[in-house]
Amino acid sequence: MRKNWQARIGYTLCAVSLLYGAAGIHWSFDGTAFPFGPSDPMMAGGGREVLATNLTGWATPEIAGPIIAALGLLGAVVAFLMARGLGRGGMRYALLTAAWVLAAGLVFGIQDYRPLIVVGYTPIFLVGKTLFGWPAGVGWAQLYDWPKTNLLILLLAGIAWALLAMLYRRQGAEHAPDAGTGLIRYGKPAVVVAVIVPLIYCATRWMWALGFGFGLDPQEFEEGKEAGLWLAGAGLASFGALGAVATVGLIRPWGERYPRWMLGLADKRIPPMVAVVPAVLVAMTVTTAGLMYIRLATVIGVDGKWITHMPETLWPLWGGALLLAALSYRQRRQVAERR
Repeated sequence: MRKNWQARIGYTLCAVSLLYGAAGIHWSFDGTAFPFGPSDPMMAGGGREVLATNLTGWATPEIAGPIIAALGLLGAVVAFLMARGLGRGGMRYALLTAAWVLAAGLVFGIQDYRPLIVVGYTPIFLVGKTLFGWPAGVGWAQLYDWPKTNLLILLLAGIAWALLAMLYRRQGAEHAPDAGTGLIRYGKPAVVVAVIVPLIYCATRWMWALGFGFGLDPQEFEEGKEAGLWLAGAGLASFGALGAVATVGLIRPWGERYPRWMLGLADKRIPPMVAVVPAVLVAMTVTTAGLMYIRLATVIGVDGKWITHMPETLWPLWGGALLLAALSYRQRRQVAERR
């Protein structure tokens, strides 16, 4: 399967692009199920806050539909050619440029914090809903509504475009170079940053769940307490803390072998991508969420509630460090296995 990654990813992106191209044509004539702009319940209010939350906040199906259709059809052609390994000279650079532009746009240009909500709360729902029926009044349909699911799909597509571009570029090299060692030196400092930053956020959410309304208006704190908001936040923070602990494995021996208590896998080699793929996904989701909070802080300010906003503005630092740590881990594993 690893030998065919370029083809598999390329054909998958071709299919996804065709689907969104067809959806764009539909939205051009009929705005039904249009997941952006005022059609998105979160964007319905209008104003600067909407545009700061998501750069597509003012999008309308009449204008965005044709653009989505054109980009979808263009993406399908680009993905197909890259999957086949076609293209020489200037055409090859054009395909790479298109892939990187699509990757950047899908990962950073149209995202907000909702993919992180889906990724972060899915394990909470799996445990809470299955065993305890918690959180009450909120179901899977609310977690996976169409606007959230759409953004998550597009985020995954953006990551896939970046991976396809890297594979296509490597395939075009006359002699594929062996894995280097340039990133290995940054593994430890990157892990330190990727552990400390999320713990700052976790500390605030645990304080509120334990009854300390530090930094919050008393009335707001009581309302959140009655609604179970602080318990939900503490749950998400706890998963973030577990992720921070898991990040340490990127520089420790136990991040390379399965622990003894895992029956059937005890002491077996952990494939590098088992650690790299979730790390990259988390890195991208926290980065896009953090960029949204930075936009909000820039456009509308924090209104004195610095503790509810400022920890999140550090998330791009967390995401960048986690991505660097994951790439350093992958490179280190490649070098060790080659030796």
